[in-house]
Amino acid sequence: MDVQTLTEQLIEQGFRERILSERQLERVIGDAVRRYGLVNRALKTHELIRIRRGLYVLPNRYRTEPPHPLAIAQALQPGSYVSFETALGLHGWIPESVQVTASVVPGRKSSLLEHPLLGSFTFHPLAVHKAHFLELVERRQIGSQVALVAAPLRALLDLVTLRKVDWKGLDWLTQGMRIDESTLRTVTHTQMQALAGVYKQKRSIQFLNALAGELRLD
Repeated sequence: MDVQTLTEQLIEQGFRERILSERQLERVIGDAVRRYGLVNRALKTHELIRIRRGLYVLPNRYRTEPPHPLAIAQALQPGSYVSFETALGLHGWIPESVQVTASVVPGRKSSLLEHPLLGSFTFHPLAVHKAHFLELVERRQIGSQVALVAAPLRALLDLVTLRKVDWKGLDWLTQGMRIDESTLRTVTHTQMQALAGVYKQKRSIQFLNALAGELRLD
């Protein structure tokens, strides 16, 4: 089998758009020694891109759509979800384009991956109750790819929790974060209630309650 045949088999077996794990490559190639050689050859000829050890994608010339940063983040840390400024930007809550794909990850360890072709990815744990880890987190379809993304209010409170922000009035949101007040007023009482049991930090709970009071949703 040559490198091109490896690429063709990946495409024929439905892996064109997928982020490839070692297990998926094993299904296509089989023998570990043979797989190691073929993968290394494919990497050298740029017919395969390594995201990190054990995780790969086909280059854009073999795909119908480029690998999306949200889907890559999901593959890098299964069980995580995209949040913070990344999710706020996706939802149009903040005007700035965000260069880093930032996610909340279960556990206690933060991590960073900077890839020269695919972008930068950060993962942060938060002090949340496990039973509510995915509260106001939505499944987002991007073409044929899928990722979990925080709803705007969840992304905002995740950011408040990460930065340890105390409530400073609505100005911190409208001027500091540049969130339109009309956008904030689309938040519902139901969404506020959904987040009431999520965070362990008193600061986060107080921020949520103060925001609810300011928006007259308490």
